[in-house]
Amino acid sequence: MAISSDSIIRCHQKIFAKHPILELENGVFRIAVGARGVSCSTRKLRSKARVGVRPLAEASVEGLKNFEGDLDFGLDAAAERELTEKGFSGMRKTKLVCTIGPACCSLEDLERLARGGMNVARLNMCHNTKEWHRDVIRKIKRLNDEKGFCVSVMIDTEGSQIHVVDHGAPSSLKAEEGSVWVFTAQKFEGSRPFTVRANYEGFSEGIMVGDELIIDGGMASFQVVERMGNDLRCKCTDPGLLLPRAKLSFWRNGKLSYQGQPTISEKDWEDIDFGISEGVDFVAVSFVNDAEPVKHLKNYLSTKASKSIRVLAKIESLESLQKLEEIVEASDGIMVARGDLGVEVPLEQIPAVQEAITDICRQLNKPVIIASQLLESMVEYPTPTRAEVADVSEAVRQYADAMMLSGESAIGSYGEKALSVLRMVSGRMELQSREENRQNALHQCHLGDSLLDCISEEICNSAVEMANKLGIDAIFVYTKHGEMASLLSRNRPNPPIFAFTDDTDARMALTLQWGVIPILTDLSDDMESNISKTIDLIKSKGMMKEGDAVLIVSDLTPACATRTAFQSIQVKTIV
Repeated sequence: MAISSDSIIRCHQKIFAKHPILELENGVFRIAVGARGVSCSTRKLRSKARVGVRPLAEASVEGLKNFEGDLDFGLDAAAERELTEKGFSGMRKTKLVCTIGPACCSLEDLERLARGGMNVARLNMCHNTKEWHRDVIRKIKRLNDEKGFCVSVMIDTEGSQIHVVDHGAPSSLKAEEGSVWVFTAQKFEGSRPFTVRANYEGFSEGIMVGDELIIDGGMASFQVVERMGNDLRCKCTDPGLLLPRAKLSFWRNGKLSYQGQPTISEKDWEDIDFGISEGVDFVAVSFVNDAEPVKHLKNYLSTKASKSIRVLAKIESLESLQKLEEIVEASDGIMVARGDLGVEVPLEQIPAVQEAITDICRQLNKPVIIASQLLESMVEYPTPTRAEVADVSEAVRQYADAMMLSGESAIGSYGEKALSVLRMVSGRMELQSREENRQNALHQCHLGDSLLDCISEEICNSAVEMANKLGIDAIFVYTKHGEMASLLSRNRPNPPIFAFTDDTDARMALTLQWGVIPILTDLSDDMESNISKTIDLIKSKGMMKEGDAVLIVSDLTPACATRTAFQSIQVKTIV
């Protein structure tokens, strides 16, 4: 959908009046969150009569037609089971992302995660070889093809951040308070006591005695006590673990003192080319500080990739917050990397920052993933802390599109249990939001530029309002590239959104959209035929019952009709 620059400016003026995320005062990041009113306006559908609403066209609703013959019905196997067992109202809306690592990389482990609700599999290119990643990607594609899952694949670039090299030491080293360590870029075999090797030869350039060294967003802290050529002697001031590939950041007087290399490194480009060759669905770019790297990568993918690959920008620095508006506009989605972000933003402000980013992404119709340390304790323990459950609940309450497991699934012993915690908490909080009618407090800004885009946007806004007020059981959207499914999701409706598309790339992209169940199926120019076929098939599988009401919208344009004449809202009850 094209976006008017004027409407975006007006929209952002409203958003940033509520979330002034660019305000810095005395080096402190400040953010204000306005109060939200909640109104109640909902009722169950009182009549089983079929209703048709067609703007700019004559309303016309026909009875359901019988469909004879088989239909290739690409509904995710896990979603199908959930629908069969729990019905429309019990379907989870918040999407779940799992980082794949040595603890969950077998075909059996991946299948268990897929059955447990994994929508997106994330591969961190910081770890393992390309051969390892290739094997995992092909296992996921095999599960999709043979078991009927719809799990998309995301690669996450390493970025130009300085990190610890895995040079043969144990999987983790414990730094005790007061111990002195040497940080070096020198290459050596095996491991040395109290020595940490950095991946970048110039890592110590500009670093001064007294600077603070933070490991992995706060896993451990050191103070630089001596420079020895290009090496640094550092004293541990806050004990913790030094994990392989841990990120290093240097601070001076409360500010980041090392800005790093270009956003997308040479290794990143190699990994991106690898992702293109393996047909991944998303590329997450680390340490994005402005929109240019995102634009550059999207242009590169458009010329090099044979399929559509979406670009997600990771928000993990103060610079990215200061240019959040342009980054969100340029990207296809956002990941809130709270671990690194928490180093640069005062800890007490992280919840408000998270909510502001989530709200802006929803307003601008870009999916947002909440990542880092959601269930960190479950790396080692089978149950989460109550504080972690509260954190997860808050992400769901804020209507984030997705939540992500990192070490919990990649290296933890309880990855499946961690995934089940996300699934259960999501379901409970989504039910509470529906009971409180919290979606009525959501406000939208206009994104459409052309009249046709504005019509699509208003149809989706009205469709969701109608669905909520009438107590509709499900929304069916028939879409070519997923635009209207995304616009429906933006409104966070009570019923689930079933997005029928014949575009494989659109289907995989929609795995990250809140509340959308993408279904790959053949679509024709005959809209009533599409509706009848899909409804009859869902009925035949026992996933719909008599009296269920579905609201139907579409952005498909038959060859014999103009787009404005075809866009419509219909409501059908199942007989």
